[in-house]
Amino acid sequence: MPDATLDLHDLPRPALDERLAGWGFSPQYRERVWTGLYRDGVTALDDMTGLRPDLQAVLKERAHLGVLATHHESFSSDGLTHKLLLRLHDAQTIETVLMRFKGRATVCVSTQAGCAMGCVFCATGQMGLSRHLTPGEIVGQVLHVTRVLRAQGEALRNIVLMGMGEPLHNYEHTMAAVDILVDPKGLALAPRFITLSTVGVVPGILRLADEARPVQLAVSLHGATDAERAALVPAGRRWPLQELMDACRYYVAKRKRRIFFEWTLISGRNDTAEHAHTLGQLLHGMDAHVNVIPLNPTVGYDGGPSVPDAVRAFQDVLTSHGVPSTVRQRRGIDIDAGCGQLKAAVERKPRRSLPVAS
Repeated sequence: MPDATLDLHDLPRPALDERLAGWGFSPQYRERVWTGLYRDGVTALDDMTGLRPDLQAVLKERAHLGVLATHHESFSSDGLTHKLLLRLHDAQTIETVLMRFKGRATVCVSTQAGCAMGCVFCATGQMGLSRHLTPGEIVGQVLHVTRVLRAQGEALRNIVLMGMGEPLHNYEHTMAAVDILVDPKGLALAPRFITLSTVGVVPGILRLADEARPVQLAVSLHGATDAERAALVPAGRRWPLQELMDACRYYVAKRKRRIFFEWTLISGRNDTAEHAHTLGQLLHGMDAHVNVIPLNPTVGYDGGPSVPDAVRAFQDVLTSHGVPSTVRQRRGIDIDAGCGQLKAAVERKPRRSLPVAS
């Protein structure tokens, strides 16, 4: 039957409510199922308490709980970064990274197995896309990390959708996952602490603005001319800078909120004063903030990170243009914590690429 493979974690609360109502169960028991999934964090249907026997029987017959298994994990030498390679039901693996900062914990979540965007310095981009993740597989990463933190008396605050994959290439499933994560009767994570990172999928940015999605938006830029950007981010050929900047300005005006730009600093390739001036001019007048981060080297790319003096000089130029910036702290360099690196190191085998959706 169609429901035989239903993962309950795939459904936001209204959809779960509708499904259970269609099976003949009252709101009282529908709320109990949701509470079991996200307040109690059960990992098996048998552990869900307070259900009528007939509801338990129906759930076992028609649904299951997708729980991600740990395929491999590693810990940074400072104990602050925990990288997980999680195994999906079809043996695909995805990366999830737990990072601890002073007073908060952040999880970096994947939205696809692999990535079709092909950014040349990114280990995930080098392996291509295998498939989209379901909402339950995206949420499952957060649940996995939440269990780890709870066992240590800690709680999750921040989520960054910038692990493996392009979130706006998997828009419907990513947004369904966000709806689940922020639901006030579930995990109740604050939307202002959820950041979605994109390489600049223009239709997705416009849709985020029009749908008033409450997440923070970060755009991976890395180049301030079409030629320089396309050399690093092939998606730049699909959506040129003028089109991308128009979409970003539309987003800022529509949402009345700041937009973040990410700039990976690569020695000699995009970290000079000239590069910074061009970037400052590109962002002039926009409510924007630039996160700069020295490159995390990968096996498949020969570039190296910018030296500290170049990083400071780059920031000084941005400041002269009135563009604020922050040097983002690199984490887990000793454990292949960059996107896709652990998977590549553990598996060392290519994945097929799929075409990019328009």
